[in-house]
Amino acid sequence: MIRLTLKELEKFDGKEGRKAYIAYKGYIYDVTDSFLWKDGKHFVRHHAGHDLTDELKNAPHGEDMLKRVPKIGIIAK
Repeated sequence: MIRLTLKELEKFDGKEGRKAYIAYKGYIYDVTDSFLWKDGKHFVRHHAGHDLTDELKNAPHGEDMLKRVPKIGIIAK
């Protein structure tokens, strides 16, 4: 598993061919290959390269949707 700080996570925004990673509850998920995260955006509302823990509280789906993408690391403090 990789370890990234939140600042390092920002580099993985899914733009210009870069990988798209998101963080949730201290874990990092790779959403690069998800058709729902084209160009690092999820329905223009959420952006890769960020910790989405607070944002997903109000999402119409539960955290179980993260089981569809690889958990690849943890957020370093």
